[in-house]
Amino acid sequence: MSDARNGSESKSGDAYQRLTERVGSAYSVARDRVGEATSAIEPNPVALVLGGIAIGAIAGALIPTGERERSALEPIGGKISDAARAALDAAKTAGGEALSDAGLDRNALRSQATALFDQAVKAAGVAGEAALSAARDAAK
Repeated sequence: MSDARNGSESKSGDAYQRLTERVGSAYSVARDRVGEATSAIEPNPVALVLGGIAIGAIAGALIPTGERERSALEPIGGKISDAARAALDAAKTAGGEALSDAGLDRNALRSQATALFDQAVKAAGVAGEAALSAARDAAK
């Protein structure tokens, strides 16, 4: 009986040791990947904001709305839409004037926006790979 018990304790200890090593390894990989993502984002933190907005918009589009939410929010939606349209028009006018005063044209702005978006996509990809790799390592 004591041999069976010792064998069981040994197997449990071995399993615990392997699990501890795997968790440590997954944590290390995830920390390295987060460091990579951080270094990719640091030069341009706006890319992180744009990536977050894009992910939020995608999630919002995929989550279904029920009839109850639709009927409760419909009257408010019209008011918000009108206010947002007025705010957008004012922002376009003020922003256009500020950009003209700074000497920035559409092509320069477009290339900067493209670079920001590319960095946001890269950062999201690195973070996703880190999470996937950590999950795989923890599952082994």
